[in-house]
Amino acid sequence: MKISTRLIHEHNVKHESGAVIAPIIMATTFERKEDQLTFPQGYVYSRSDNPNRASLENKLAILEGGATAISFASGLAAATAVFQSLKSGDHIVMADDTYFTMRTIVNTLYAGFGLSYTLVDMTNLEELKNAIQPNTKLVWMESPSNPAIKITDLEAVVQIAKAHHCFTVADNTWATPFYTKPLALGVDIVLHSTTKYLGGHSDILGGALIFKEQNERTEFIKKVQQYSGAVPSPFDCWLLCRSLTTFTARMPIHSSNALKLAKYLEKEKKIDKVLYPGLPSHPQHTIAKKQMKGGYGGMLSIWVKGGQEPALKLCSLLKLFTHATSLGGVESLIEHRVSIESSDSKTPDNLLRISVGIEDINDLIADFKQALKLL
Repeated sequence: MKISTRLIHEHNVKHESGAVIAPIIMATTFERKEDQLTFPQGYVYSRSDNPNRASLENKLAILEGGATAISFASGLAAATAVFQSLKSGDHIVMADDTYFTMRTIVNTLYAGFGLSYTLVDMTNLEELKNAIQPNTKLVWMESPSNPAIKITDLEAVVQIAKAHHCFTVADNTWATPFYTKPLALGVDIVLHSTTKYLGGHSDILGGALIFKEQNERTEFIKKVQQYSGAVPSPFDCWLLCRSLTTFTARMPIHSSNALKLAKYLEKEKKIDKVLYPGLPSHPQHTIAKKQMKGGYGGMLSIWVKGGQEPALKLCSLLKLFTHATSLGGVESLIEHRVSIESSDSKTPDNLLRISVGIEDINDLIADFKQALKLL
């Protein structure tokens, strides 16, 4: 079966009424069998597991082609669980434009745990090789990156990491498994902020890790999920399962709209630069063509001529693009990124990050035309 069919039909929670739509099981605890020792359905307590969460994790594993998936209450909770699987003294290599909170997690939550990291330009493989130390255990990738839209050659990075006995994580939130399959390229763990494209409607907070294979790290991270308690609610799991049924219908529209908008903006004189993997002008367009199958996703960044002031004014002049954080929803969003990032951010003050929704593309382009005319 094709992935669109499997996401709708496989591993759904059933109800004795025969309801077509899966029920939400809100129970926090589950009854024992008559022997008073065992549990007939395998569920004990909802922090440990829940039918809606089990359904979600099965679907996420199918979506990425993984052996198993573990879901969390947020994308950052999922990322933190990976860092918890490391040991004191371990070293991490991360891309220099990785989502800024990844660095914040290590610098603050793990300041006393002896973890260290080095930031590199992940598109420069020699720089990556030189950054790996004897105690390096993890190489953390993000492609496309946030918000610089760099494309990492996942397969090439994996080969380097394996040669140095490091495990790899790829944040696939932006590309989504609709366009990139990191596990098939050798990556060990895929991370998602399920808040974004998998949720797709800006109304779910969640995260997930999908694993190429089950091993000791998988089992440890499962314990982190269960014992730390950062689990998604049954309702959020149910909502996310519902959103996944339209995932394969939504993604082609996001990508098609983003490409058309990027091509239009590239011709506008008041826009200094457009960064989108599907444009031939993108520095890693060749890698994107090889790695991203069937499209390039719904995210792009633009540099507005004149600096921060005109960039912010452009946001205020747009009518269909809401100036707000986050991405991946059906509605189009725009954000002045540096104003929300940490003080050591290298994001230019004229960069605007755009999450292109599934509205009619002609309306979206018309909105930019009227805003740029007034800028």
